[in-house]
Amino acid sequence: MSGPSPIPQSAGDVVSMLRGCGALLEGHFRLSSGLHSPFYLQCARLLMDPRRAEAACRALEAKVSGHLGGLGLAATVAPAMGGVVLGYELARQLGVLSLFVERVEGRFTLRRGFALEPGAQVLIAEDVVTTGLSTRECIACVRERGAEVVAAACLVDRSGGRAELGVPLIALATLDLPVYRPEELPPELAARPVEKPGSRHIGAR
Repeated sequence: MSGPSPIPQSAGDVVSMLRGCGALLEGHFRLSSGLHSPFYLQCARLLMDPRRAEAACRALEAKVSGHLGGLGLAATVAPAMGGVVLGYELARQLGVLSLFVERVEGRFTLRRGFALEPGAQVLIAEDVVTTGLSTRECIACVRERGAEVVAAACLVDRSGGRAELGVPLIALATLDLPVYRPEELPPELAARPVEKPGSRHIGAR
């Protein structure tokens, strides 16, 4: 690592950052949602460099603070594994607690002594949003504890703004990256070998 990373100022800057660290992959990928795409975002490649993570989260924190104003956040809550590093760094910059949820028998839950006060205001932190399902599951887990989810934040909303979460989604970059159902693959994509990257079993994201 050599010197601080520049803070991205636009979606183009974010794409350049992703490409520069090998986080934006091209090929034929089966996403954790079960959908297929010629693009895959491996944001762990971006977040593995603390200086780069700090720069990206600095830009995201500014968006979050601008959107939420003086709202008194208590914590970020991230789904494991993809959102954990982002959630921690974002919480550090916001000056709040950093928690994460894990799947137990297929459902998100808070473990490791994590707890939320009833009425606590929470920001969901996710690396990439595609369908938004895992984010909605995370929101449901937080609400079951009596806390209030005020918004979600992510590095990249790859749905082009179409993901429906039931709360505002604050994205550092909004990209419209194509996804396809397995039975609807275009011939040029179907002809390429499929890869299944990621850190967890196939399930919606």
